[in-house]
Amino acid sequence: MKFAVSIHGTRGDVEPCAAVALELQRRGHDVHMAVPPNLVGFVESAGLATTVGYGPDSQKQLQGDVFERPDALTAAAPADWLRLGNPLIALRKARAAATRGWTQMSDTLLAMADGADLMVSGTAYQEIAANVAEFRRIPLAEVHYFPVRANTQVLPVRLPSAVVNTVYSMGEWMHWQLLKPAETEQRRALRLPVAKTRPVRRIVGAGSLEIQAYDAVFFPGLAGEWGERRPLIGSMTLQLPTEIDGEVAAWIAAGTPPIYFGFGSMPLDSPAEAVRLISDVCAELGERALICAGFTEFGGADPAEHVKVVASVNHAAVFPSCRAVVHHGGAGTTAAGIRAGVPTLVLWVAAEQPLWGKQVQRLGIGTTRRFSATTRGSLLADLRAVLSPQTAESSRLLAARMTPASGSVATAADLLEAAARNGRPE
Repeated sequence: MKFAVSIHGTRGDVEPCAAVALELQRRGHDVHMAVPPNLVGFVESAGLATTVGYGPDSQKQLQGDVFERPDALTAAAPADWLRLGNPLIALRKARAAATRGWTQMSDTLLAMADGADLMVSGTAYQEIAANVAEFRRIPLAEVHYFPVRANTQVLPVRLPSAVVNTVYSMGEWMHWQLLKPAETEQRRALRLPVAKTRPVRRIVGAGSLEIQAYDAVFFPGLAGEWGERRPLIGSMTLQLPTEIDGEVAAWIAAGTPPIYFGFGSMPLDSPAEAVRLISDVCAELGERALICAGFTEFGGADPAEHVKVVASVNHAAVFPSCRAVVHHGGAGTTAAGIRAGVPTLVLWVAAEQPLWGKQVQRLGIGTTRRFSATTRGSLLADLRAVLSPQTAESSRLLAARMTPASGSVATAADLLEAAARNGRPE
C-alpha cells in the first residue's frame, strides 16, 4: 500500500511519525513523507528517502518575530497579539502567520497523495491534509501527541461532557475563522464543495482514526471515554544513536550519575546564563550536569569541570544512567525520562508542555515550573525535591507501566495498515 504522511512542527513532532513511517516501509509499503524543510535531512538520514519539504521552517517559527520582521514564519502567543492594540491588525497578522504557505503545502500534499491508500497527518495543518484526502477520496488518519479533542479528563476541574463539548466546539470554530479564507481558497482550487462546518467536525464525522501517541497512565479514564477510534498506544521514537554516544557514556562512567538538562527545539534567550545557573546549582548540590544543547547555541558558554555540554544525545541510552532529567516538557522527552525510571523536572516554555508537567507532578515522579520563572533558589528547591528517595522510587515503579517504544511503533503501524485496508470513502 502507499502511505502519504504529512507532519509539521519541531523534531519532537516529526520523529514519532518518522518512526512509524520507517516501520511501514520495513513491512514493504510505499511511504512518502512531507515535513518542514529544516527537517528533511533528518528524516532522510533515518532511512526515508522519499521525503519532501512542506510549509515553513519550523525552527524559524519558534525563533522569529512576526511583529518586527514581515518575513517571519511564526505565530505569536495571544498575549503578544493583544499588545498590538488594534484587534483587526492582530487578526490580520495572526491569520497571515497561521496560513503562510498554505497553497504550496496543498500542492505538495496533492502530488504526494496521488495513488495513496491513506493520508496521515498531525494536528498542525490538519485542515490542508483533510481537504486533500477528501479530493483524492482516501481515508485520513491522525497522530496526536496530547489530548486535543473534547474530553472530561484533562481540564483542572471536572465539568459535564455537554459543557466540555460546547467549550471545545467554540474553540474549534474560532480557530476555523482564522483559517477560513485560506481553507476556502484551497477547497475552491480543488473544486470541493464550500465547507459549512468546522474542519475538526468534518474530520471526526468522517470516522477518521486518531492515534494517541502517549501512554494511558497519564490520563486515567481517557481510553474508556474515547474508545477504539482514539487508541492510546504510547510514545513513539526512532531511538537514533548519535556520533558522540561513546564519548558521553565514557564521561558518565567516569563519575557519579549526572542530572540531564535539555530543552529540545525551544530557543533560550540567554544560553550562557542558563549554563551558569545549572553549573552553580549542581555545584551546590554536589551533582554533575549533562546539558544537551539541542537547537540552542551554547558557543559562548564556559562550562565548569562538573558540567558537560553536548549537541545531542540518545535519550534511550543516556537517561537510564542519570539521576534525574530536567527538560521543557515535550511529549517525547517526558515519555523517555519516565521509561528510564528516573525523576523528572519539567521547566516548561510553551504550548502543551505545562500539561505534561502537571501529569509528572500528579504521578509523584517529579515537579514542574515555568522556565521563565526559574531562579537559583527555585531550581535548588525543585532539584532537591526531585532527587528525594521517595520520588526516585515512584519513578522506578512507574517505568514498568509504560509502553516500550517498539511496541508503540508496531501498534501504530498495525492501526494505519487497517485504516488503509478499510478502503476509500464512498
